[in-house]
Amino acid sequence: MAALLFVVHTLLTLVVVAFLLRVLMPLVRADFRNPVGRAVLQVTDPLVRPLRRLVKAQGRVDPGSVTALLLVQVAGTALVRLVAGRNLAPGPWFLEAGRDLLQTTLQFYFIAVLLVALLSWFGPGARNPVTNVLERLCQPLLGPVRRVIPPIGGLDFSALFVLIALQALTILLR
Repeated sequence: MAALLFVVHTLLTLVVVAFLLRVLMPLVRADFRNPVGRAVLQVTDPLVRPLRRLVKAQGRVDPGSVTALLLVQVAGTALVRLVAGRNLAPGPWFLEAGRDLLQTTLQFYFIAVLLVALLSWFGPGARNPVTNVLERLCQPLLGPVRRVIPPIGGLDFSALFVLIALQALTILLR
C-alpha cells in the first residue's frame, strides 16, 4: 500500500508542478516557445482552455490557470486520501490541499534554486531552454538577496541563503 501511495503522490505532484509552472511562467515572463514551455502547455491546455472561457484573464495573472491549479491540487489531495484510506468528508482536506500546494511550491523552488546554483558552478554562461526558464523563475527569489548580499570573492552565496529560507518555511509548514 505504501508503494502505491508513493507512486500516486509522486505522479500527482508532477501534474501539480506542470500547472504551477503554467501559473508562474507568465508572472516571470518566461518564454513558452521553448521545449519546457511547450510541454507545460500540452499538459495543461485540456483543463485550462475551457476554464479560460469561463474566467477572463486580467493582466499577467491568468485566472483560468490558477483555477486549474487549485482544482488539480484539490482532486489530487482527495485521491491521495482515498488511496490511503482516509476520510473524504469535506472540510479538513481542503485545508490539507492548500498546505500541500504550498509545500509543493516550496519544494519546487528549493529544487529550482539548487539547480540554478549548480548550473552556475558547472556550466557558467551555458544557455539552454531549461536554464533560461529556471533563471527566470528563480530571479524573484534570488534578486533581492543578491542586492543585500553581494558576491564575496567572486562567489554568489544568494542561493545558499534562499535555500535556507525555503527549508525553514517548509519546516514551519509542517
